[in-house]
Amino acid sequence: MGYGLFVHRTDSIYDDSPAEKYQFPKQYLSRIEKFVGDWVIYYEPTKVSEARGYYAVAKIQQVIPDPAAPQMYLALIEPGTFLEFSNPVPFRDESGPVELGVLNEEGKVSGRAQSAVRPLSENDFKRIVERGLEEHSQLLPRLGTNQGFDDQQTPFTYDLERERTTFQVSRVIRDRVFREVVLRAYDQRCAMSGLRFINGGGRAEVAAAHIRPVEKGGPDIINNGIALSGTAHWMFDRGLISLTDNLEILISRQTNDLDGVRTFINKSGRALAPLNPLHRPHPHFLEWHRSNCFKQ
Repeated sequence: MGYGLFVHRTDSIYDDSPAEKYQFPKQYLSRIEKFVGDWVIYYEPTKVSEARGYYAVAKIQQVIPDPAAPQMYLALIEPGTFLEFSNPVPFRDESGPVELGVLNEEGKVSGRAQSAVRPLSENDFKRIVERGLEEHSQLLPRLGTNQGFDDQQTPFTYDLERERTTFQVSRVIRDRVFREVVLRAYDQRCAMSGLRFINGGGRAEVAAAHIRPVEKGGPDIINNGIALSGTAHWMFDRGLISLTDNLEILISRQTNDLDGVRTFINKSGRALAPLNPLHRPHPHFLEWHRSNCFKQ
């Protein structure tokens, strides 16, 4: 086992779903097989518009041939392990590349940085994760036995033989990070009502709701989240309201106060969309909510 990195573009030509699977050609098979049972970091390259850099972490459960595409393989993500960073980490900071493993012996960025799949040293993995989850780093498990970081670039191909603490992310951290990224995406406004209430302590009075609940297999991914006030959250979870794929608000005929609900929701009849179109609720999760929660 060993830590790794997957390059993933939002406009990828591959059949990827970061929280569920990563499709790749055979040339990367032997490399990715070394990541099975361990963690990878997702990286969005700077060539992509509004690139996030290092933006998420997930655990590889297994690798299988893609049944729908000859000569292609799927790295399957262990359910419930994918987590987006509350603070995406750029490739460079004031000291240079954050991922020291891409440097050559002269300390310059080498061709390793162009590889779509590459191993990560324990120190690079730790450095990126702690920066990505900086506000929550005190709750993260200690990684390895080293104190601080070993700022040495690491070979591109190597076997990781190490004694270290198994990396896990608690539900507490997941809930906090999920809330942070979802509320930021919606500017702390309830998507159903458009209201933005901030209490006396500066905390937004709105929740980050999972469209497909975690206990039903829903991932902690921004496209499975929506910002909702307490009332809207209650109605959404109980299937009294839902959304079409283009964010039209659906109201159940079982609602006992139809006029009241119509007064509460946005006058446009549509939910607010996230500030970034890439963060919109995914149709896959919306369809699940309509089929399994919404009361027609």
